[in-house]
Amino acid sequence: MVLSNKKTMLKKNNSWTPWIVLTICVMPVIASTALYHFWEPDGFVNNGELIEPVPLSDLEIPSIENDVFLFSDLNGLWSFVSIDSSECADACIKKLYLMRQIRLTQGAEKDRLERIHFSVGSRLQSTLTDEYDGTRFITVSDARALNAFGDLSEAEDYIYLVDQIGNLMMRFPLTIDPSLMKKDVKKLLKISKAWKKIN
Repeated sequence: MVLSNKKTMLKKNNSWTPWIVLTICVMPVIASTALYHFWEPDGFVNNGELIEPVPLSDLEIPSIENDVFLFSDLNGLWSFVSIDSSECADACIKKLYLMRQIRLTQGAEKDRLERIHFSVGSRLQSTLTDEYDGTRFITVSDARALNAFGDLSEAEDYIYLVDQIGNLMMRFPLTIDPSLMKKDVKKLLKISKAWKKIN
C-alpha cells in the first residue's frame, strides 16, 4: 500500500516537470517582449549627436598662409573642431573656451585631444589666439574648403569631434551641459585606448 502511494506521488510530480521546463523557457521571452513594448530607457548612451562618419584624413584644407592642413598629420589624436567667421562673436568664444576646458578635464588623457579652429575670412585677433594658446588656428579664405562638415550655416552652433583615424563622427551643440560633453569624451578616449591595445 505504501509503495502504491509512493508511485502515485512520483507520477504526479513527473506530470509537472514538462510544465516547469516550459515555464523556465518561456519566461525570458515574455519578459523581453514586455520590456520592449512597455519600458523606455532614461536616455541614450551618448549625449552628443552622432553623425554619419565622414572620412577627413585625405581632406586638404588650404589656409591663407599658403599652407595645407591635413587631419592625417594629427598622428592618431582625437580632435575638437570649431568653425566660425573671423569676427568670432560670443558663440565662437564659447566654443574655444569649451574645447579648452573639456580637454583639461581629461587629466592624463588630455594630450590625446587636439583643438582646431577654422576661421573664415581673415586671421583672428592675437589677443584671442594668445588666450587660447594650444589651439590650432587655421584661416581659410573660401568656406567651401570645409564642406565636409556639412551645412556650414549650422557650424556656429556646434563643436565637432573627429576620431583618431580621421573620421568626423559626432557634434556637440553649444547648449549641451559641459559635464555631459566631458562624459562622452572621457568614454570615447577610454574605449579607443583599449581598442588600440587590442590592435
